[in-house]
Amino acid sequence: QCHLSGLWRNEQDSLMEISAVRDDGDFQGKYLTRVTLAGVCAHVSPLKGAQQQPGEGGWPTFAFTVRWDKFSNATTAFAGQCFVDTGGKETLTTMWLLREAVGSLEEDWKATR
Repeated sequence: QCHLSGLWRNEQDSLMEISAVRDDGDFQGKYLTRVTLAGVCAHVSPLKGAQQQPGEGGWPTFAFTVRWDKFSNATTAFAGQCFVDTGGKETLTTMWLLREAVGSLEEDWKATR
């Protein structure tokens, strides 16, 4: 069984801490990215999310958003699933979509990565 709560590190050395997952699947946490759009040192940013079917065990799916506080006018949405390998190691796999603010509707085409 996978547990989302705890401290996670990704391939770019960014850190994510998820507080306890509530009975309804909601969770909160913090994200410290090492990769920024502006190339500046990042600050801790808040995250909020939800786990599908909490308490049922297995390999849950989940989604969360990160509001990049104090250094970027962007928001990222992540969706993923938690897996456990034969050795008991938990791994989160995610896809993400980043939305950056742009100055006009004509620039909308370049706002999402």
